[in-house]
Amino acid sequence: MRSLAISIILHESIKTTLAKAKEIRGFLEPLVTLAKENNVANQRKVYAKLRDKAAVAKLFNEIGPRFVKRPGGYLRVIKRGHRPGDKAPFAQIEFLKEVAEASEQEIIEEATS
Repeated sequence: MRSLAISIILHESIKTTLAKAKEIRGFLEPLVTLAKENNVANQRKVYAKLRDKAAVAKLFNEIGPRFVKRPGGYLRVIKRGHRPGDKAPFAQIEFLKEVAEASEQEIIEEATS
């Protein structure tokens, strides 16, 4: 679990089996939630799970700030067919590319102000 999570953090997108991709979301998404607030206590909690300084640094410096306004659902799982050798279901898991788009409600509030 740990090495798969580190690979996803460092590369932001990897291909793996569908079962592993679905399982890693429950491990990685709470770490991203902790990374949204950059403080020493949260860094230590995440480091205790990952044990990789480069991954923790990238999580807190790049990935966490990207999702500050998002309440959850930071990862996307895309089915990619079957693996050639054993026909295991294959998937790609990646972080969402958070685009800073204003919602319709925010646009309406700005127009009325």
